[in-house]
Amino acid sequence: MTTAKRNYKKEYRDYHGKPEQIKARAQRNAARAKLGLAVGDPREADHKNPISKGGSNRKDNLRAVSRTTNRKKAGK
Repeated sequence: MTTAKRNYKKEYRDYHGKPEQIKARAQRNAARAKLGLAVGDPREADHKNPISKGGSNRKDNLRAVSRTTNRKKAGK
């Protein structure tokens, strides 16, 4: 069975280049900047009250947590 070679440029263009993905990435980056998380810091910005449920990117709604902790909370 032969597998086709992945076209990463096409995948990026078709998914990551969509306006909603660009907006979501900008929000994540803004949250990291407000918390002062440097590039390479393994922690993530967690929203106490999720944006999907009316939360904001204000500093009092953010906290720095490990990736594992943040991923366990996802979708709740």
